[in-house]
Amino acid sequence: MSRKYLHIVVICFALLVRANTSSAKANSNDSTIRKQYQHAFDLLQAMLQLNSHDFKTAVYYVENAFLNDTLSYESYDHSIKTLAKLSDAYINTNSVIYPYSDSEKVKIYAAVFKVITDSIPIMFSDGLYHHIPYSYNFSDFDGTQDWSNTFVSTLLRAHKGNCHSMPYLYKMIVQELGENAYLALAPNHIYIKLFCQKDGWYNTELTSGQFPIDAWLMASGYIHLSAIQSGIYMDTLGDSKAIALCVLDLAQGYQRRVGIRDGKFILNCCDLALRYFPNCIPALLLKSETYQTLFTRDLNNSTYKNAQDLISNNKEAAGLFNDMQTSARTIHDLGYRRMPEKMYLDWLASLTTEREKYINKNINFTNTKQR
Repeated sequence: MSRKYLHIVVICFALLVRANTSSAKANSNDSTIRKQYQHAFDLLQAMLQLNSHDFKTAVYYVENAFLNDTLSYESYDHSIKTLAKLSDAYINTNSVIYPYSDSEKVKIYAAVFKVITDSIPIMFSDGLYHHIPYSYNFSDFDGTQDWSNTFVSTLLRAHKGNCHSMPYLYKMIVQELGENAYLALAPNHIYIKLFCQKDGWYNTELTSGQFPIDAWLMASGYIHLSAIQSGIYMDTLGDSKAIALCVLDLAQGYQRRVGIRDGKFILNCCDLALRYFPNCIPALLLKSETYQTLFTRDLNNSTYKNAQDLISNNKEAAGLFNDMQTSARTIHDLGYRRMPEKMYLDWLASLTTEREKYINKNINFTNTKQR
């Protein structure tokens, strides 16, 4: 019988999005969009205030707001649960060789990793199919062409994602199976950190399906010691901080939909994220960029010839400038250094081109046998 492939989530369920993104945008007025975003903000804020963390639902709020309330939660939830069931089936049919007391947790980590990065054979009544793995979207890795390319819902539907959607999905599936996986930040990047008794903390890189050592993260040249000490990079993010990242995602989606406007919504998102994740460098950066945009707009709309004249004669502009300067100093003191796009792509590629140098050889989830 010929080998068959399928997107297991897509073949079992209806499309996640009931209307395409472009149509959703075209049929929405500005007031409706802003109300949808404020509603999502209120829900995320309540989740943080009540200490009732639900990462899967938080991500849904963010993506549904951008997609103009066209994202079916039922299909989204069902798709993730199906991947969890597939992971559980893999656990039940394959033995991970790992003789330590936390083996049940490690089996979950291994199975979810396998489901995301490798093909899985599935027997149906009409023959053998293969669930195909998720791959990196090199054509629009940062959502420049379409912000929804950074979404988990897009990853589920199109089987292409990036360093945002892939670790998010991994975390969701692991949580569906009763364990936790921790997000971690690097320059322009999100990855997974996990812990096992045998090896301690280790890194999981879903974009390439590998386990890089910390030296690879440091090899970019854009992670200073002060950045590690301040906790902006390479630290495990707990539940509150993971939800705080979702609040920041909400702000970025809002900016893509309607722009900065008066800056209040974006700054409110940044402030909420920073309340629960004080050194969240993406939030600090967005806040600083928003101040800069608002100040530049004021300068361009004024009759003053230069920034100093505006600052001297306009208290509001002077306040914006002061906030902008304070944010810039904070960001620099935390150890942040801007990483150019080309350097980022070269850095990602180094995990493959210099595999022997950067791979954690102690972690080997291929070391399994079928029961």
